[in-house]
Amino acid sequence: MPTVTSIAERTERARAAMARSRAEGFAIGAFNVDNLETLLAVARAARATAAPAFIEASASEVAVLGLANLRDVVDNLIEELGVELYLNLDHAPSVDAAVAAIDAGFELVHIDVSQADHEASDETIVAATSLVVAHARTTGAVVEGELRYLPGSSTVHRLPPDTGAVAAALSSPDTARAFVEATGIDTFAVGIGNLHGLYSRPKALDLDLLARIRAATDAYLSLHGGSGTPDHTYAAAARGGISKINVNSELRYTYRTALEREFAAHPHEYATVKLVGPVIDDIQAVVEAKIAAFGSAGRTRL
Repeated sequence: MPTVTSIAERTERARAAMARSRAEGFAIGAFNVDNLETLLAVARAARATAAPAFIEASASEVAVLGLANLRDVVDNLIEELGVELYLNLDHAPSVDAAVAAIDAGFELVHIDVSQADHEASDETIVAATSLVVAHARTTGAVVEGELRYLPGSSTVHRLPPDTGAVAAALSSPDTARAFVEATGIDTFAVGIGNLHGLYSRPKALDLDLLARIRAATDAYLSLHGGSGTPDHTYAAAARGGISKINVNSELRYTYRTALEREFAAHPHEYATVKLVGPVIDDIQAVVEAKIAAFGSAGRTRL
């Protein structure tokens, strides 16, 4: 991929990727990273499948990795591997956090006041989201927003999903349209049966509701809480208008279980760098499978 020297050029490419996803009926995988091994796995999977991908980090992950450092490492991988990668700040808890990511050159930001404050009013959420949209005009960054708290957490849950919490988080087509119009966001995070985390049974998405939301707004649509969704459901959601699908818990689970396996197999090895190769391979396999389900393989434009 040619070296991109300006933030405006990078954000223009990201916008073009989102437009392709909408026009061609595929979704771009947005993969959370909280360590170099996972980041390498996602980048290598993108290269192996010729797919665009979003590298994303939440506020807690940014606290460890650093905004500027993550930008530099991703740029190095783009140059080294010739891949189409874009950076997204996931679930920014405040306007200041989203603004900092925009200023650091992230191509996409997700402002999610309700994750930080479950009791935040609609007026507070709309006002904060609108401020981020206004600041994003300085670079052209793609802004994602949502109006309700999405339940769950990005970890492994031994129980089935809380159906009551899932139902409470369902999006309304009319509300989605009004929120997009009030804030000017580019991407709306839908609630169609999705929730954060891995559970004891697969998630069931309401694809009829998705179709109604898709008809109600011209904004791009994103799906959070993707982990544990059956591949055929992913494919149907992408065809139905989802442009961005977040995956986190499955990567964390794969990283931990693969690393534990390697530690158990090599109890006297303390040079961890000698053990992480198979871990990266396992995560890469998960990412490649998601890319195939999302329909984004072969969709890169370098």
